[in-house]
Amino acid sequence: MDRETRVFAESHFRGLRGRLPSEVCPTPDRVDFIEKPDSFSYTDFFKSYLLPNVPCVFSSAFTEDWGSRKHWVTPSGKPDFDYLLQNYGDVVVPVANCGVQEYNSNPKEHMPLKDYISYWKEFIQRDYSSPRGCLYLKDWHLCRYSSAEGLFTLPVYFSSDWLNEYWDTLDVDDYRFIYMGPAGTWSPFHADIFRSFSWSVNICGRKKWFFFPPGQEEALRDCHGGLPYDVTAPEFLDSHLHPVLEVTQEAGEMVFVPSGWHHQVHNLEDTISINHNWVNGCNLANMWHFLQQELCAVQQEVSEWRDTMPDWHHHCQVIMKSCSGINFEEFYQFLKVIAERRLLLVKKISPGELQCSEDSGLGLQHTIFDISRIAEVLASVVVNPDFQRVDTSRFLPQPEDLLQQLQEALATTEPL
Repeated sequence: MDRETRVFAESHFRGLRGRLPSEVCPTPDRVDFIEKPDSFSYTDFFKSYLLPNVPCVFSSAFTEDWGSRKHWVTPSGKPDFDYLLQNYGDVVVPVANCGVQEYNSNPKEHMPLKDYISYWKEFIQRDYSSPRGCLYLKDWHLCRYSSAEGLFTLPVYFSSDWLNEYWDTLDVDDYRFIYMGPAGTWSPFHADIFRSFSWSVNICGRKKWFFFPPGQEEALRDCHGGLPYDVTAPEFLDSHLHPVLEVTQEAGEMVFVPSGWHHQVHNLEDTISINHNWVNGCNLANMWHFLQQELCAVQQEVSEWRDTMPDWHHHCQVIMKSCSGINFEEFYQFLKVIAERRLLLVKKISPGELQCSEDSGLGLQHTIFDISRIAEVLASVVVNPDFQRVDTSRFLPQPEDLLQQLQEALATTEPL
């Protein structure tokens, strides 16, 4: 990122202050297709898609050198079951049953990959049906293991990935996944976890995507406030009532899913895909807004015990984490880890002058941008009444002290 792009980005976010994600996201009438890698820069993506938070599709030219596209696929373009069995057959994988609705998702079981591939082969032989139902391998964390090396190269457009940077620091989890399944497998209507961005590459096969911009999902809620499980029902696909963008993703192509866009995805053929969820300075405020909404929903659900339950606010945080995967305390820890790593990247030389560590992987201007985004969101966090009820006595540094460090780092940069 150069200085001009940083100035452009920070001006963009100043214009968004106080506005909800659904109030600022444009509604395009189509999804752009990016054809050539050599004519499309990180700055192009950042300005045209990441900041305005709109989807796009990258051509297969962006992934043609990936190892997974060479080794996981037969010459006819089908999944190479023999290769997968030889290299990963004994690995236990999560498998969802697409034919069973459990709330707004599917129940999961775990099985060795060799058993899933055996099922998949039988499913194809039975003309894409099975008494076991339609099973879809989802959320396989293959990328945690060394056996994933060489499968893909992280596209530069998605390299500012705080979510996986944070979890890699803890070495306990990640948000990098493999999906694979026969034609007919699908993912119900949803928005991605924490209102993260995501990207998805078809290693082989084709997918059909249905996209709804932020806020459009509100028109789909039922009388109880619930969202639909399947938006392909005729009443939901009436474009006059509910604007929807449809995208068919071909083999090798890469889809960028913006923050807070609800979507539903169907495999049109036997398909394997690699998918990442990611958060950075461009959607950090969306994540914070979402977490506040999640806590509010929990508080409303258990409001009748507010006056009789000791530590009611603490229990709300516990419930929130069990439902959403994160609460306000861990959100602060997330901000702290990324903030401290960015502060280490910049060293003060003299007033108004900074240099960036050579091994950062980020340019100086991008590091300053990250610090400014964390500072803005953290300033909102520390004054939030519910965060002020969190026991922060063991936090190092204290949230207010970390905010001061960020603001002092920004003060050494040249004025915009």
